[in-house]
Amino acid sequence: MVFFFIDGTCKLNRFRRSFNPERFRGQAQTSFGLRGRVRALKAATCRRTPKTRWTLAETTVQFRTMWRLLAAFLLSITPALAQENATAYEALSVVGTQLGRGALSHIVSVTGVGGDPQPEKWKIILEDPDARGGVRELQVADERIASDRPSGRQAAGSTEGATIDTARLNLDSSGAYAVASHTAEKSHPQFTTVSYTLRTDERGEPTWIVTLLSKSSRPVGTIYIGATRGAVRRTEGMFAGATMEDVENDSDEEDKRGPFGGVKARIKDSFHRTQEEARDMFDRVKRSFSDFINRD
Repeated sequence: MVFFFIDGTCKLNRFRRSFNPERFRGQAQTSFGLRGRVRALKAATCRRTPKTRWTLAETTVQFRTMWRLLAAFLLSITPALAQENATAYEALSVVGTQLGRGALSHIVSVTGVGGDPQPEKWKIILEDPDARGGVRELQVADERIASDRPSGRQAAGSTEGATIDTARLNLDSSGAYAVASHTAEKSHPQFTTVSYTLRTDERGEPTWIVTLLSKSSRPVGTIYIGATRGAVRRTEGMFAGATMEDVENDSDEEDKRGPFGGVKARIKDSFHRTQEEARDMFDRVKRSFSDFINRD
């Protein structure tokens, strides 16, 4: 439809430029009546000049270029228009705002699934002696607590010592993703989404457990990251499951023994280098939760 409009406009402009009244009268006088007038008018309006043809072609090219630029512009602003999902720190901030800062001293775990890279909602388990099972389950989404109910499962043993000391948190979920994805690059697993769990380890240290999932939602690797210092403590599905203890305790002589000694040594070296790079990444993305919650 647009091209019909352009063509019609070009014909009208062509008629205005080409029509010569004096010439039309001269041709009409030498022709016979109405037939001569029609032939004269037709000759005046239908003649195409090289300039007219070039103008039409240029208009078509400009029209196509305009659409390409518009499409590129829309693609570039789509991520900015889409609302980014909240990080774990932001979800905890919602809990502190709606339930009071004291609730942040009773956090047992923070979980998010299907992150791309951040999940749409966070599940936060709170210690609550008055609740059934001793814990409450909160769902935080869209900057509010979407649900607050007793947890559907019994807490395993006492929650004493299992609560997270938020004052020791120096790594938000966005930072955990940065460290985990950089670590994954060294082991080359292909993943599309990420799941997060923040909880204490056996020593009471707050730890991020970041699970990488394939397009079919199959786990392809799990990375354990200390939320205080950002150290990669352990991996599953990458580096043959190497741990920090493997790097600290195994001697070079022990690595070289046996038929797979050389392979083990290479895995250990690769894991060690990845740890060093992960620490550098942590230095760039670390963020204190205390500073975050008190920023206002």
